[in-house]
Amino acid sequence: MIDLHCHILPGIDDGAKTMADSIAMAELAISEGITHILATPHHMNRSWINDKQKVLSLVDELQEELDRRQIDLTIFPGQEVRLYGDILKGIKDNQILFIDEQKQYVLIEFPTETVPTYAERLFFDLQSHGKTPIIVHPERNHDILKHPDRLKNLVDKGALAQLTAASYTGGFGSKIQKFSKQLIEANLVHFLASDAHNVTNRAFHMQEAYDKLSKEYGTSKANEFHKVTKDLVNGDVIVAPEASEIKQSFISKWFK
Repeated sequence: MIDLHCHILPGIDDGAKTMADSIAMAELAISEGITHILATPHHMNRSWINDKQKVLSLVDELQEELDRRQIDLTIFPGQEVRLYGDILKGIKDNQILFIDEQKQYVLIEFPTETVPTYAERLFFDLQSHGKTPIIVHPERNHDILKHPDRLKNLVDKGALAQLTAASYTGGFGSKIQKFSKQLIEANLVHFLASDAHNVTNRAFHMQEAYDKLSKEYGTSKANEFHKVTKDLVNGDVIVAPEASEIKQSFISKWFK
């Protein structure tokens, strides 16, 4: 199993604090059947500015420690990039890491409360340069919770979206869990990832999520999510199923 969103690197953001924490996360990941992890520390998010070279160095350090301990887990370098106006300059200056070696797919995080007004234009600019933005954990964005059409608008125009495993299994509460199911049913999320930060309150839940996905929507849906994950890593073209609208009435009273 591949996990494309994880804060496993030590001492670099609000994820693992020490190398010991990273090792504990790696061992938990292995127990869930995860074989490859894209390490995605926050970048351009408040005080966290983790540019490409910093991440590459720390990934090498962690991989060496895993290999020394004979922990069979492969770590790839990545970033969770907070959307900012100069992201294209960051790409040009070689400060941004992508999911794939072809430098096509990039993980984009919105602020918790909003979808920035310039997001649509910036996504268009990214796509014009051959880059596909992947919106991480849209199910936890308050603006999207109130207005799911804002996510649909971006997906209809070529963006992809990643659902957090714990959101779907109930780790962020029943409201987020219900919305996660609606996003799956509307084809507004395209793959699962953990967004794990530790082994306690922000763990992986990947196996639990895939088991739930198979039970509720069939093995074909689980296989579809697995395939998208592999295709992203390989830099293959993703042909997303047509998205549908979500009625917003059930959540509008909870997120004013």
